Amino acid sequence: QVQLVESGGGLVQAGGSLRLSCVASGSTFSSYAIDWYRQAPGKQREMVAAITRGGNTNYADSVKGRFTISRDNAKNTVYLQMNSLKPEDTAIYYCNAYTAVVGSIKVRSSWGQGTQVTVSS
Repeated sequence: QVQLVESGGGLVQAGGSLRLSCVASGSTFSSYAIDWYRQAPGKQREMVAAITRGGNTNYADSVKGRFTISRDNAKNTVYLQMNSLKPEDTAIYYCNAYTAVVGSIKVRSSWGQGTQVTVSS
């Protein structure tokens, strides 16, 4: 399993941008798919963006056209570029790495500690 550390969160005004980073260590990063999740106070954790080992991406409808996920395997890093931020994007953002999905189970799944994103109106 990999160990994950997120960074790049902070306080930004509505309409602004942030870039989150998820740095992995401890295993072969290129073997892992990476998802970004977020959890707002009182709400369930939700997936916002995903990138496969081959670089294919997927987004939640709420962030399509505003967020971009990318990976740099040479740097063991996945990025989440967030533009046109809205107050409803306020949450703790987590990255999740895994090698495969079997049924509903993510194989060799690891989570980071999260980074806080706060968008003011």
